[in-house]
Amino acid sequence: MERSSTIGYVLIFVLFAGFWYFTNQNTEVLEAQQEKAKEEQVTEAEEVADAPTGGSTSAESVVAVSDSTPESITVLSNDLLKIELSSKGGIPKKVILNEYERYDSSDLVLFEDNQMSLGYTIPLVNGTFINTLTQNFTVQQTDDNEVIMTANLDGGAQITQTYTVVPGSYKVGYKVAFDGFENVISPNDRFAELNWSAKIQLQEKSIEDERNVSTIYYKYATEDDVDYLSETSDEDDEKLQGNIKWISFKQKFFNQTLINENQFTEDAIEISTSTPSTDSHIKDFKAKLFIPIEDNSEVSDMALYYGPNHYQTLQKEEIDLQKMIPLGWGIFGWVNKGIVIPIFNWLDNYFASYGLIILLLTLIIKMALFFPMFKVYKSTAKMKLLKPELDEIKERTGGDAQKAQQEQMKLYKQAGVSPLGGCLPQLVQMPILFAMFRFFPSSIELRQERLWWAEDLSTYDSIWTFPNGFEIPFYGDHVSLFTLMMTAVTLVYTYMNSQSSGQMVGPMKTVMYLMPLMFLGFFNNYAAALSFYYFLSTCITIIQNFVIRKFVIDEDKLHKQIQESKKKKVKMKKSGLQKRLEDMAKKRGIDPKTGKSSNSSKKKPGK
Repeated sequence: MERSSTIGYVLIFVLFAGFWYFTNQNTEVLEAQQEKAKEEQVTEAEEVADAPTGGSTSAESVVAVSDSTPESITVLSNDLLKIELSSKGGIPKKVILNEYERYDSSDLVLFEDNQMSLGYTIPLVNGTFINTLTQNFTVQQTDDNEVIMTANLDGGAQITQTYTVVPGSYKVGYKVAFDGFENVISPNDRFAELNWSAKIQLQEKSIEDERNVSTIYYKYATEDDVDYLSETSDEDDEKLQGNIKWISFKQKFFNQTLINENQFTEDAIEISTSTPSTDSHIKDFKAKLFIPIEDNSEVSDMALYYGPNHYQTLQKEEIDLQKMIPLGWGIFGWVNKGIVIPIFNWLDNYFASYGLIILLLTLIIKMALFFPMFKVYKSTAKMKLLKPELDEIKERTGGDAQKAQQEQMKLYKQAGVSPLGGCLPQLVQMPILFAMFRFFPSSIELRQERLWWAEDLSTYDSIWTFPNGFEIPFYGDHVSLFTLMMTAVTLVYTYMNSQSSGQMVGPMKTVMYLMPLMFLGFFNNYAAALSFYYFLSTCITIIQNFVIRKFVIDEDKLHKQIQESKKKKVKMKKSGLQKRLEDMAKKRGIDPKTGKSSNSSKKKPGK
C-alpha cells in the first residue's frame, strides 16, 4: 500500500473518531440538560402537590397558562366509593371506600393528600418538558357520573382527562386526550411518560403481616397467568415488555389498579417497590409507562380500579384481576376455586355468623372425606391387631431384615391387610388442608368479623400481649388462644392415634409430638380463622374415630376374620423388581435365597 494511502486512511479514522467523540459529548450534554429540566419539572410538581389545599403555587412552564391558581376539589362518587379530584394536575387526590373501615374503625382511605401521584411528562421541541402535575386543570363539565378536566396550554395545545363512575362498581373509567401537540412535542420523542406512584397506607392491625403480602402485580395481554414483584424483599424492580393489560398496586385486602383495554404497547415499562425505613406507611410503589402522542390522540379505554380484593368482585371485571388473590398453585388453587369458595359463598348467603359458617364448612368437608378416612381407621385397627405377630417375626428373624420383610409381607397377604392402606386415603385430604392454609388468610369476607374473643378473624387473635415490647423468638409478642386450642387437640389426637395403631415408636413418636409444638409458633401470628378451622377439623376427626372404634368396627370380629384369612394358603407372587434382582444375583453366582455363592457348594467332575 502506498504511503499516501496509508496516511489518508489514518486521517479518515482520526476524523471519524473525533467526530464520534464530540458528537457523543454534545449528546451527553444535551441529555444532561434535558434530564435536569425534567427533574426541575418533577420537583416543581412535587412542590405544587405539597402546597396546602386552597393555596397558590407558581408553576413556571414553557406552555403554562397561569402561574398562580387556587386548587379546587371536585367530588365524584357512587354507592361504593368517593373520589376527590384536584385541579392541580387533574388527578385523584383522595379515595374512600364506603363499605369498609380501617382496623381502628376509621374511614378506609386508600390514599389522600400527597400519597398518590399520576402525572404525564411530555418532551417539547425546545428541549424542555411539560409535567401535568404542575398544570392547572379546569372542570369543563361535571354531572353525577362524569368529570372532565382540561388544561389549556400555549400554542393551542390541550390536555383533557375524563373520569367516569357507574353505580355498583369500583372501576372508574379514565381517558386522557392530547390535542394540538403537533408543533409542540419533540419530533424525536413523541411519547408521554406516565409516572404513577403511591405510598401504600396501613389498613390492617399488623403492619408486618400487611407488608409481607403487599406488592405490584401485572398481567401481559398475551398470557393467562399474572406475575408480581417480590413481596418480602425490601426493594425490587423490573423492566417489562409491551402489551401490558394492567398493573396493580396490591396490599392485603385492597388494590389500586391501572387498566388499559388496548394494552400499554410500548416497551421499557418500569415497576419498582421499596420499603420505607419507618412505619409511616407500608411500601412505596412506582410504575413508569409510555403513551404515544399522535395528532389529536386519545387513550379512551383506560380505567382505574379502587376496591377490595374480593374474588367474585374482581372476577366480574373479566381481566383476571382475581388471580392476584393468593389461593395457592396447582391443585390447591383448584380446590379453593372449585370447592371451598363455592361452598363458603353458599353458606354465606344463609348464615350471618362466620364462626357457624366455618363449622358447617368443616362438617361438609369431613362428611365428604368420611369414607376414605373410614378405610384409614380400618387399616389402622388391623395393623394394631397384627402388632404382636409382627413383633414376634422381628424376634424370630433376628437381624435378617430381608427375611423379616418377606415374612411380614406374607402375614399382610394372609390377613388381607395393605401396609399402605392407611397412607393413600390420607393423601386425599392433603389438598384440602393446604387449600385452607391459603383460603382463610386471603378471604376479605372474614376481615373485621368477630368470634368470641377474636376481634378480626382475618388476623391473629390475642388474649395477652407481652409487656414492654418483649417477644419470644419463633413465637411472637402475644398469645393466640385459638392456636393454643388447636395445638392441644392435635396433641390429644396424636396420642390417641399412637395408642390405636401401636406403630409409632422411637424417633417417629417423638417427631409426631414435636410437630404440633412447632406449629404453635407458626400459627400464633396467622389468621384466627385458620387456627379455628384446624381446631374444629381435629375435634371432628377425634369424634369420628371414637364413634367408628366403639360402634362401627368390632375389633374381636375383625380379629377372627384375620385369623381365618391366615389359615388360607397364600402364594406370594414376586414383583418384577424382585425377579430382576434375583436374576442379577444368579448371574453373579449368588444364591438369592441364602445370599451365598452358589459355586462354593458345587464340585467339578473328576476332582
